[in-house]
Amino acid sequence: MSRTSVLDCGGPPPLFHFPSSGQATSNPIQSALPKILFAAGRCVINQRDMPTHRGSIRLFQLFGINVYLHWSWFLILVYVIQIRGGADSSLVLNALGLLTLFLIVLMHEFGHQLACRSVGGQTHDIVLWPLGGVAYVSPPQRPGATLWSIAAGPLVNVILFSVASALLLISGLTRWADQMPVFFEYVAIFAYINLILLKFNLLPIYPLDGGQILRSLLWFIFGKARSMMIATIIGFVGIVVMIPYVIMKNDSWYYILAVFIALNCWSGFQQARAMMRISNAPRHDGFACPVCKAAPPRGALWVCGKCRKAFDTFETQGVCPNCGTQFAATSCPECGNQRPMSEWAFSSNAPTKL
Repeated sequence: MSRTSVLDCGGPPPLFHFPSSGQATSNPIQSALPKILFAAGRCVINQRDMPTHRGSIRLFQLFGINVYLHWSWFLILVYVIQIRGGADSSLVLNALGLLTLFLIVLMHEFGHQLACRSVGGQTHDIVLWPLGGVAYVSPPQRPGATLWSIAAGPLVNVILFSVASALLLISGLTRWADQMPVFFEYVAIFAYINLILLKFNLLPIYPLDGGQILRSLLWFIFGKARSMMIATIIGFVGIVVMIPYVIMKNDSWYYILAVFIALNCWSGFQQARAMMRISNAPRHDGFACPVCKAAPPRGALWVCGKCRKAFDTFETQGVCPNCGTQFAATSCPECGNQRPMSEWAFSSNAPTKL
């Protein structure tokens, strides 16, 4: 899922515990590390049911990509202050913990965005919200390009975990941890967060990153539509397997996360059904997409932006039969590119399947 928020498996968002001044930790990985569950970092191709920048605060722009913070993030902040305000860890350290999670999530999402751009895709916004950091990308509709756009997010966590682990190894050999116990416990927590995020994201449950990676690999064998159908069915199986674990934990964050994943898996399944219908539809022999060269399907598959009625734009030459609106360009159901009607040219050997 090239999406990310941090949730404490025992209730409120996690706290970071650091040793007090002069206190040494021989094994920082085991010293009061919170149990953490991460919603997946999400590489969003279908933007339906995902948060948008509406109602969000624009934080900054980097590499031409706008980063937004969804208003619901402040619910987490209030939760930490009210519930954990009297805990032994200071508010400053709690804030540091949340900022660390924020930074890791952000790097994960930028991994998706920059990888998509490297294969010629379009990058849009990043929205951070309690149930996920969402990277809106439009990779080229090729399995290899989509695979790289999705896999780059978890790869960021692999790199960060490797660097933090190397620092911990060096500290064990040089006794730096005894001299800087707070710093190296923080490094241990940093490594732990990346490891847990990586493990969870790679679960083969659509739309987690692992589920989308699986779908991209299946795309090479079964094609675009069937690969989506297979991946979502496997995702439903994974959700069923998760149910006993969620019930055992009996925590509201787990229930919210499970419902959220199930809803998005269902959305993917519905998308796969629509793609299958398009794949099996008869084709217009006299036209071909200027980009992917696929012959467009026959049927009321285009929706008028004014009256919202579906129609076959190639039968009506781009005119909505209901309200009479003229559309100079049309979108390809296969590659998603929009081109003027005049550019759609005859192709006798255009591919006919998604």
